[in-house]
Amino acid sequence: MHPELLLSLSPNMCSSLSVCDPELSARCFATFDPPDSQLGSGGGSAYLLEQGWKKAANSNSFAQWLAESQKLLIHSGGESRRLPAYAANGKLLMPVPALRWKYGQRIDQTLLDMQEPFLQAVAAASRRNTVLIASGDVLLEGDIEAIPDADVVLLGMWTTPEMAQHFGVMFCDRENPGRLIKFLQKPEVIKTRELSRDHLFLVDAGVWLLSERAVNCLMCKCGWDANRQQFGQGVPSTYDLYGQWALHLGARPEAFDADVSSLTVAVVPVKNGEFYHFGNSRDVVDSSYQLQNKVMDQIRLGAVPAAGQPRQFVLNSFFDARRSEANESLWIENSFVPGTWKLASRHVITGVPENNWSLSLAEGRCLDVVPLAKDDYGIRCYGYTDAFRGVLGGAYTLWMGQPVTDWFTRRGISLDEAGLCADSDLQCAQIFPVIRKITSAGELIQWMLAETPAADETLKKMWLKARRLSARELSQHADLERLYGQRREFRRRILPVMAKHGVASLFYKLDIGKTAQEYADSALPLVPEEEICWRGNQVLPVHDQMFRSEVSKWRGDIAAADRYEAEAFRRLHNLLIDPLKAEKTVPVCTVMEDQIVWARSPARVDIAGGWSDTPPYCLEHGGSVFNVAFNLNGQPPIQVFVRNTKERALVIRSIDLGLKEELYTYEDVGAYRGIGSGFAIARAAFALAGFHPDFNGAGFQTLEKQLEAFGGGIEVSLLAAIPKGSGLGASSILAGTLLGGLADFCGLGWDRIEIARRVSALEQMLGTGGGWQDQYGGLFPGAKLIETRPGLTQTAVIRWAPGGFFDEAVQSGRMLLYYTGITRIAHSVLGEIVRNMFLNQAEVLAGLDAIAANGRAAFEAIQRNDWSGFAGSVRKSWALNQALDSGVNPPEVQSIIRRIEGKYEALKLTGAGGGGYMLILAEGLQTAAAIKQELTGNPPNSRARFVDLEVSTTGLQISRS
Repeated sequence: MHPELLLSLSPNMCSSLSVCDPELSARCFATFDPPDSQLGSGGGSAYLLEQGWKKAANSNSFAQWLAESQKLLIHSGGESRRLPAYAANGKLLMPVPALRWKYGQRIDQTLLDMQEPFLQAVAAASRRNTVLIASGDVLLEGDIEAIPDADVVLLGMWTTPEMAQHFGVMFCDRENPGRLIKFLQKPEVIKTRELSRDHLFLVDAGVWLLSERAVNCLMCKCGWDANRQQFGQGVPSTYDLYGQWALHLGARPEAFDADVSSLTVAVVPVKNGEFYHFGNSRDVVDSSYQLQNKVMDQIRLGAVPAAGQPRQFVLNSFFDARRSEANESLWIENSFVPGTWKLASRHVITGVPENNWSLSLAEGRCLDVVPLAKDDYGIRCYGYTDAFRGVLGGAYTLWMGQPVTDWFTRRGISLDEAGLCADSDLQCAQIFPVIRKITSAGELIQWMLAETPAADETLKKMWLKARRLSARELSQHADLERLYGQRREFRRRILPVMAKHGVASLFYKLDIGKTAQEYADSALPLVPEEEICWRGNQVLPVHDQMFRSEVSKWRGDIAAADRYEAEAFRRLHNLLIDPLKAEKTVPVCTVMEDQIVWARSPARVDIAGGWSDTPPYCLEHGGSVFNVAFNLNGQPPIQVFVRNTKERALVIRSIDLGLKEELYTYEDVGAYRGIGSGFAIARAAFALAGFHPDFNGAGFQTLEKQLEAFGGGIEVSLLAAIPKGSGLGASSILAGTLLGGLADFCGLGWDRIEIARRVSALEQMLGTGGGWQDQYGGLFPGAKLIETRPGLTQTAVIRWAPGGFFDEAVQSGRMLLYYTGITRIAHSVLGEIVRNMFLNQAEVLAGLDAIAANGRAAFEAIQRNDWSGFAGSVRKSWALNQALDSGVNPPEVQSIIRRIEGKYEALKLTGAGGGGYMLILAEGLQTAAAIKQELTGNPPNSRARFVDLEVSTTGLQISRS
């Protein structure tokens, strides 16, 4: 369960959130600090917690509410003086451009959308219900493996003393890096260097986790009366987390406080940590630039231009002005910029409605148009580096990058004439005119922005007579519904343009499901497919078909939705099968008339990474799976026998099913499509082996003629000593074993890699889809990490883990394989997940990324001979599979798990789950015996049983009699 999300926003945004972002409003609690209060970061956190508790509207005490679940607090309620463009809605909700290297983003994503996954991961890594506090103008990325059990956990990042002087700094014990010695706020470089002789140091990453004890301590410091369940003065006292509370933390704190200093503290470095700040205009451009160019791997980027994103960002906008490399540091958002504008560099342009102005912006000049009530607009001109601090008459107070007094002098205006006081804070000075007829405001805006304006009494009088607002008032009175509406309209107008650019745009890397919903709402026509630029990319057109399906579904055209979806799967099918059709496969009998080819393979037990091998995910991201080939009960459970027959027919026998079928025509062989035929796999295997015109170059008129040239017919006998729906990859391994036997019999010369490739095609031929891990798992021996790179040709690289690890685990009784007796066919689940892959559904892609990473983690744990780490990977694999598909753990399986609760160290169902086999890890022989006794003494059904395991050292074996 995700933590409760509590946001500190501006009063204006809080009142508008349900209209501007109903989805966010429905899943969070948002409030603002009391008017005219200065609570500080500590007081603000205490107030947000108190208000969140009151909003819960139940009779529980604050302590009970706190203990119920984790709380995620993000602060974004400040005035945003250094980032005027997003002062009204807050930095946390500012739009952030989609990254050219990342899939599954929303075109309307905000900084919060990018922040949340990392913060959620940090919260999930904590073993107790904690409060996580984060800043709303920072984006963190990195890996968190575990959170120590401490009252206060501080996330840190390694850096230099020069960088550290701008942040809070944690000085830690060199022998125990997680032990905080002291915390200093923005120490001078010389101080950090001095302390670093005896200490490690990290900068505070702005993410704190507080235990219930720590929260209670903070609440008390802010004036909380636990008995009365309220603050002594009605609101918290002013208290600062970073400048006060933090200084009391550590073994030798900078300042001792009996309450705070007694809290236990741990410091956790963010592994592979990255820190992006969005605090001011320059930060927004620079951080976006760094994020966009974080990945330069041109294979991963695909056809998106790989020369590097310039420092130019245009989003949610119509932009027709000329641009060149000289226009450095541009941020154009929610704006209409026609070709009549001339731009220089270092511009932030936001909120500009449709216009035909002729503007020329000097370097560093920025423009923000703020919608107000009654169709009014506020015109905010400012400088790229303006801080909006200092008094209006101060010589060092800057506006538009120059002393504010210069602006008035150059226009012949005195402060008295303008009704302004020299002692007024710039943030509160009423200098921004309000305009009703915005389309005719171009000349006034140019006059305000100009470095050396022409003497124009008309424009001067217009500015003087206009109702004017301050920067603070613009934020307070902005009509956020209008602002969001304009942004939405511009964004929708640009969607067809993005789609038309196809391979050269980010459109098909977006979360297509979310994009399709917005596209459908806009009533825009779908772009004709022939007008889209694909440049030979074969996967993106499949995404396009699924996008069309989703748009049609949202518009209520179910027939079109089904048609487009079927076309998407047909195209994926063709992508994997057509290359094999282009290869002419002509079988030739290579055995003596009395010889039999005997092929046999082990089963595979997937440990971690399964699903990442499934197209289209693996085609665009690569896959990473760790699995083990096992013989069951002393034998390879999948076996195939191939022999000659005099009759000109292809004969298929199933030893375990007791069935037989004879194929006399190409039509018989080609009748493999569709689930249900017991011999669909064999038909498709014969076709791939060249006994069908689709794959043999149509060199024979009939199958009878081909078998005559071959020298007779073929009989295959199949044995699958594994129950159907076992989750051990039996169908794919059977297909691979059969293809291996036919390849040997017919002199095709296929190695195991080629056989695995053809199994993937076979599954597409059957309409079952599926990935490549099953066939690799059974065809290749032992425990192995199987990885592929992005691309239509999924050729795997295999790295083997020490087989002794699993031999010892089986022999010691710590690893058990149990057949639950419950079967489940995962085809429908597979289809839905593949559909979501095509739609780049963010949650599914994030889950698959985590699944692939877990496959590598399992392999690395075994390389370290780390049983605990391996068990952790198995637990994580089970959790990730359940998150991906709710049907993985049905009630019947849950009842089995409950019976052995407390006796196992980790477990998971193999394959797609829902039934089949269960891998169980026990701590040793005694707990293994207890598990066996519990499930064998009173089995859940008549089919349930344990099977003996033996690591296969051969994988696929083929021999002749």
